[in-house]
Amino acid sequence: MTERLDQPRELTPRLRLYYDPEAFGQLSERIARFLGTARFIVYMTVFVGFWLLWNVFAPFKFDPYPFIFLTLMLSLQASYAAPLILLAQNRQADRDRVQYEQDRMAAERNQAEIEYLTREIAGLRIALGEVATRDYIRSELQRLQEELSEGGARSRGAGSEDSR
Repeated sequence: MTERLDQPRELTPRLRLYYDPEAFGQLSERIARFLGTARFIVYMTVFVGFWLLWNVFAPFKFDPYPFIFLTLMLSLQASYAAPLILLAQNRQADRDRVQYEQDRMAAERNQAEIEYLTREIAGLRIALGEVATRDYIRSELQRLQEELSEGGARSRGAGSEDSR
């Protein structure tokens, strides 16, 4: 019987494994972080050294000289380590991308605030230029006082001429 394309397929039960991608990503990051430490290198060196010494000097050798089983295990470890490291790097790149976007938006907000404050300061400077300052008022008062004292001296001088 051929399938009809105008009707949906019947659902058949399938066995699907479920895993939490976030938990798996966190685990891969922890593993990748450990693989990049000096402690891991020391552990691997001790393990390989012990393996070699055992299979060279022990009476019971489970992996004789070309150490094929050791090579297989190291290859297996590398085949799992490389994708885990790449997964961790991709997750870090995603976090960096989000952080970059947030930093860019914050910089834009800061730039807009700086421009606003610059315009406000310029407006205040213009407004202050139109406002009389204390020094300006003092100089005007001194000028008026001098004019009054000159005018008073003239009026006294003119009054004495009239009395003659």
